[in-house]
Amino acid sequence: MAPRRSGGPDSRPAPTRTAEPTKAAGPPTTSGPARTAGPAKAASPARAAGPARVAGDGAAAAEPAHRSGFACFVGRPNVGKSTLTNALVGSKVAITSGRPQTTRHAIRGIVHRPDAQLVLVDTPGLHRPRTLLGQRLNDVVRTTLSEVDVVGFCCPADEPLGRGDRFIAEELARLPRRTPVIAILTKVDRLDDPDRVGARLLELGSLGDFGEIIPISAVSGFQLDLLVDLLVARLPAGPPLYPDGELTDEPERVMVAELIREAALEGVREELPHSLAVVVEEMEPREGRPADRPLLDVRVNVYVERPSQKAIVIGVGGSRLKEVGTRARGQIEALLGTPIFLDLHVKVAKDWQRDPRQLRRLGF
Repeated sequence: MAPRRSGGPDSRPAPTRTAEPTKAAGPPTTSGPARTAGPAKAASPARAAGPARVAGDGAAAAEPAHRSGFACFVGRPNVGKSTLTNALVGSKVAITSGRPQTTRHAIRGIVHRPDAQLVLVDTPGLHRPRTLLGQRLNDVVRTTLSEVDVVGFCCPADEPLGRGDRFIAEELARLPRRTPVIAILTKVDRLDDPDRVGARLLELGSLGDFGEIIPISAVSGFQLDLLVDLLVARLPAGPPLYPDGELTDEPERVMVAELIREAALEGVREELPHSLAVVVEEMEPREGRPADRPLLDVRVNVYVERPSQKAIVIGVGGSRLKEVGTRARGQIEALLGTPIFLDLHVKVAKDWQRDPRQLRRLGF
């Protein structure tokens, strides 16, 4: 759960305000219920209740000395939420994969600015669940939505809107009006034609009454600073919630397990990613090592649902499991700042996605 201020993140209204349109070159803007944010810096929202005001239509209210709060990114699976979180934080706090449903819990990344501290919550993809695990992942998303100050609704520019996007838009429409929603068109670097970007923005704007619509690219960095400005402008005044320099509050064991799962997901078949779970059983310094040559023993179990999947993960003669360990080891050592001995084991937990007892044992 996120740290709570007095009264909680939902305790004060945050009416939205429209950013001044820009004449600068870039993806075209849209007409409709929200204005598309351009490269110009957005003005902050008015703090008092009342109608939204267009930036530049009068004297600006005095800005608070510091803002702090929570924003979450939601969207269907594989729309770039984790890549966006990592790009804004400036460090890898969430694993990424081309496979859907990579994120399985709410991951917090922290953006520090002189005037604000923005805590980003990357959530699992909201979807129509087919398993008990899927239901619990959706519960994580809905709980997070009820606790944050602002929501970023992510849709990819390189894919047409579908039933999943409309399903999420309907969920967001049920949020209290005091929770502003910014629509984010991700992956615009994958489109060369500005007209196609404009068409996607118009489609996205038709899904709801959004405070802003902004095209961005987490890969190229296009409009990421502006996106942070728009999110920060909707946070309440308050002191920092985390120490300066802290980038995430994820426990080290969780981050180690996620890095191993990320490595294991690479190159596997379609059905296997959903069946993979990773648990770090032990992380202990090896006894008897010299102080200038420490070694951390990390013992990990990788769980699958069927014996045939176990054979895939291990590979011929253990070749694939060795590749997973090699791929993960470098990132884990960079994370922990020490050499490690990674001891990987693959086990079968039959149909764990549908078994409440096994889900609890695996941390869901």
